[in-house]
Amino acid sequence: MAAMAALGRRLRELGRGVRGVQTPPRYEESSAEFGFVQRLLPPSRVPEPPPHPKYPTPSGWSPPAGPPPDLPYSVRRSRLHNLPVYEGQRQGRRLTELRRIHGDIWALERDLRAFLGSLGVPEVAAQVNEVTGTLRLRGHWGPQLRRWLLHRGF
Repeated sequence: MAAMAALGRRLRELGRGVRGVQTPPRYEESSAEFGFVQRLLPPSRVPEPPPHPKYPTPSGWSPPAGPPPDLPYSVRRSRLHNLPVYEGQRQGRRLTELRRIHGDIWALERDLRAFLGSLGVPEVAAQVNEVTGTLRLRGHWGPQLRRWLLHRGF
């Protein structure tokens, strides 16, 4: 017990001594050498895609056609300039999800149902989420949906 008390006293003394001696670290700023660091930093934004001789590119990407259309809704592209159409499965069901919708999401759903109806597709189950700005359709409609969005000017 006495050994523990002595150890505690010794640690307290060391702690007091270290606190009194500490000084803030010294450093120098050098803007000339920051160029070497700047090369290693990731870019702050994704650059605009370069122009191509013809569209769609071999990967299937196409730019938006001119200014955005005058509609009550808009679909913004992802940060990598792709259309936000995603296909997946949930509980064994195939789903297609359209994200980044702004404006009247219900008008978009009506227009999309009319488009799918023109393809001869029977009524498609759709789920609208106004809070997250997403529209989920039952079935894999990715290529058709991307083609329709490009045709609309998104």
